[in-house]
Amino acid sequence: MTCRLATRAPEPPVPARAIRRRCDTLLALSGASNGRLSVEGFKQLEKRTGRPLVHLAEGSEERRITYADTQSRPVAVITSPEWSGSETGGRQYAPFTMNIEELVPFHTLTGRMHFFLDHDWIEELGEQLPIYRPPLDLTRLFEESALGTNRAGIGLTVRYLTPHSKWSIHSEYQDNLFMLSLSRGGPTMWMSPNDAAKIDVRDNDWIEAVNRNGVIVARAVVSHRMPDGVVYVYHAQERTIDVPLTEKTGKRGGIHNSLTRVLIKPTHLAGGYAQLSFAFNYLGPTGNQRDEVTVVRRRSQEVTY
Repeated sequence: MTCRLATRAPEPPVPARAIRRRCDTLLALSGASNGRLSVEGFKQLEKRTGRPLVHLAEGSEERRITYADTQSRPVAVITSPEWSGSETGGRQYAPFTMNIEELVPFHTLTGRMHFFLDHDWIEELGEQLPIYRPPLDLTRLFEESALGTNRAGIGLTVRYLTPHSKWSIHSEYQDNLFMLSLSRGGPTMWMSPNDAAKIDVRDNDWIEAVNRNGVIVARAVVSHRMPDGVVYVYHAQERTIDVPLTEKTGKRGGIHNSLTRVLIKPTHLAGGYAQLSFAFNYLGPTGNQRDEVTVVRRRSQEVTY
């Protein structure tokens, strides 16, 4: 593999002091890293729920986690009403700890954990209980190539999934030198031996995946654990380390979400109804954008950064 420097003028780097200020600002706004906010948040939650909760963060009022702290060592966060778990007393985080142990009502209409939804729209669509919905036919909807299509010079059409990583929380732990040394040193795409053979890809080859949403460059992880017709790009491999320019656009290769887009379901629009109300991050309880279609091909192994 030959690496050539890009001819474009690099963007001026952001000063380290500015990065530190931005990160410290964000850390100051969260109860998980600002003890005073955590205690104040629990006081407000006590008024809403009628439950004693301040003890979960009491004594942390003067504690602040700064960007410098996170650079020097792993830092345990402060128990905060922003999340449902508790780290009080040095315990490990587990979801819904406050709901089960402290009797904080769940964020549902009844305040209890439940799976049945009685909203009229959801009843009409037959989704009152968790059910299986097959993947959308993206060939009909968006004229994507049919699954299994393998055209010379274009590539193999596969289902593209972005599951949560087993080795990281978002990019945390995955982008550090130790973990990168244990893996491939950058973004990867997992695929089956049969699919890899169809496009002449061997383990660790550079590949490129393209669909109507974008493009991603990654190394192939050829594994017998993968079913034919499906590829994985694990969630939150950030575009910061070992990401070459793409042959498709000439721009920096994308991240896992470069090929995905949120598709709104009618059930996502049933707002103002307890846990169905709109919340930042997802439009609803499903991650349906994580089931896409893309065309994968072996690209030139002479990459340019």
